[in-house]
Amino acid sequence: MPQPERTEAELTEAALAAFLDAFYAKVRRDPLIGPVFSARIPDAEWPHHMARVTDFWSSVLLRTGRYKGNPFGRHLGIQNLAPDHFARWLGLFAATAAEFFETPLADDIVGRAHRIGDSLKAGLFFRPEARASRPDPS
Repeated sequence: MPQPERTEAELTEAALAAFLDAFYAKVRRDPLIGPVFSARIPDAEWPHHMARVTDFWSSVLLRTGRYKGNPFGRHLGIQNLAPDHFARWLGLFAATAAEFFETPLADDIVGRAHRIGDSLKAGLFFRPEARASRPDPS
């Protein structure tokens, strides 16, 4: 995949869309998390998914308020989702942000992604009922 011609110092809708397109292209090819996405999102549904994802990140990063959904609820029903999937997702996100944006901006974007990821992980994997349903490791 070609690298961006230059890194952006400012976050715009166009820069965000280009970043997300490049990032999700990596996600779809990734051997760990690509299958998780392909099991939930058929190829024909990717344009719709990308529109929702772009609305989400536009709302988070640009405060546009376009996203009207429930990210936690969207992730709750995903079979076999594990913390290592989040780690890979965040690693790819950080690497792509570093390719697209200057360091201070990339760091801010990645920091927000980590906070969102931490919140999702806490809700998905560290709820009392989630712990109760796991086998005792001893």
